[in-house]
Formats: sequence, C-alpha cells, structure tokens
Amino acid sequence: MALDNHSTINEFILLGLSSDPHIQTLLFVLFLQIYLLTVTGNLMMLVLTRTDSHLHTPMYFFLSHLSFLDICFSSVTVPKLLDNLLSQKKTISVKGCLAQVFFLLVTGATEVGLLSAMAYDRFAAICHPLHYGQVMNSLLCKGLACGSWGLGFFVALLNIFPAMNLDFCGDYIIPHYSCELPSLFPLSCSDVSSNLIVLLCAGLLGGLGSCFLIFYSYARIGSTILRIASSSGRSKAFSTCSSHLTAVLLYYGSAFLRYLMPTSGSPLELIFSVQYSVANSLVNPLIYSLKNNEVKTAMKRTLRKYLQYLPTKHRG
Repeated sequence: MALDNHSTINEFILLGLSSDPHIQTLLFVLFLQIYLLTVTGNLMMLVLTRTDSHLHTPMYFFLSHLSFLDICFSSVTVPKLLDNLLSQKKTISVKGCLAQVFFLLVTGATEVGLLSAMAYDRFAAICHPLHYGQVMNSLLCKGLACGSWGLGFFVALLNIFPAMNLDFCGDYIIPHYSCELPSLFPLSCSDVSSNLIVLLCAGLLGGLGSCFLIFYSYARIGSTILRIASSSGRSKAFSTCSSHLTAVLLYYGSAFLRYLMPTSGSPLELIFSVQYSVANSLVNPLIYSLKNNEVKTAMKRTLRKYLQYLPTKHRG
C-alpha cells in the first residue's frame, strides 16, 4: 500500500477537548454517560420498531435503520475519545486515523441518504395518501435503504483511497478529538488539491443534492398542508413530519457549521463537531419518542407486556 511505502509518520497526537486533567475527568464521565444513553436509546428504538407490529410501516422501517446508524456513528469517535481522556499518551496510528475517517464518512453520508428517504416517505404519506401503500411498497423501502448505505460506502471509498496516498512528514498534532479529513490535510506534505476537489464534489453531490430533495419534499408537503380545510387536519398532518424535520435541521445545521469553518481547533469548532458527531445520535431517539404518539404508545404496550410477563415467570 502507498501508505506503508511513503508515510514517515506512524501516529498522530489528538489534542482532544482539554489539557486540564480535572476537566478531562469530568469530560470522561460526561461522554461516557452520553455514549451509554445513545446506545441504550437507539437500541430501544431499534428493538421497538422491529418487534412491535404496529410500527411495521415504511416510516419506522427507515427509523430502525437510522437508530442502528446512530449507534455506529457514535461508536466511531466516542470510544477513542474516552480512551484518550484517560490516557497520558493521546495518540492514534495513521492507519487507525484513516479507518476512523472512513467510517465517519460511511455513517455521515448514509445518514444523509436515510434522511432523504424519510423525507420522500413523508411526502408520499401526506401528498398521496390514497396511493401511499402502493408507492412506499416493501421493494422500494429496501431499495432506498440499500441505496443510502451504498451512497455512504461510495462517498467513503471515493475519499479514502486518495487519502491513503498522502505523505505525513511534518506536523503530527491534530487539534481535535477525532480524525476527519479537513484536519488531516494541513498535516500532509503532499499536494492535497485533488483530495479537496474530491471532498468538495462529494459534499456538493451528496449534501446539497439531498438538501434539494428534502427541501422539495417539504415544499410540496407544506403546500398540501395549507390546502387542508380544518385546523385539526393541518395540525395532524404537520405532526407526522415534525420529528423528521427537527432531526434534519439539527443534523444539517451542525454538519454545515462544522465543515464550513476553517480547521483550527477553536472551541467553537469543537462544539459544532461534538454536536454533529456525538449529540445528534443521542437526540434522535429522544425526538422520535417524545414527539411521536405512536412510539410512545408502542413503548407503553411493550412495557405492559413485559410487566405482565414478569409475574408469570416468577410464579413458574
């Protein structure tokens, strides 16, 4: 591999979020709690959408993929962050760094695809309710989910192969808590112009392309909702979209702020990065459980079944 032949640096130093040992301890406790809550919340959503027959609809099919993806997304960065917060030597190998970049790109781009698929699902449900079952059939749902994952791997492979040919022979300090392509480019003594072009094109095609699809879907949805005569009907139609729309705004807002800012390791950049790669995965299951009556009803139904099962088990 080109990485083995040319790289003169074997590892990077991740500066992390703070150099103060006392703050690092507090951050470790905080991010450990966030990670455990993220995994627990998304795992509960994943199990709920898979086991409750009332949630076997296209919307919750995509939500189950989103929950699994959020577990993966958070697991790419947080375990290494926790390790570095407790370690004196805050290093990551070049290969480990590139692996982290790869999986961040996979999960980030796949989430873009899934959010677009969920927007189309809401468009079909509100704008074409009589044909919803025919439009969002099982084959299309599986195709959209596979297409989202395919987009994620395509974007990641498109960017990681050129990155593997970079020479790192100068500075080896990353002013960040994880490896991301914008943070690696300043450390390379190779020409990164082609890498920047590939990253920009992938961002424009994937990010802005999906933004357009989501914006178009919600423009049509908004137009349809405004034509509904009763206020209760408009409120009900909007409530079916509010959870997804909140998730979209949080994800795209933090992603754009993170990648439009220059890589400097500033506190503001780190805050946006934490929001993008850590907090969103925690917030998504909360959004879909707190703002969705079907999910809350399914949770109560599942808990009721479980509580009924426990006495029977103990009596046996």
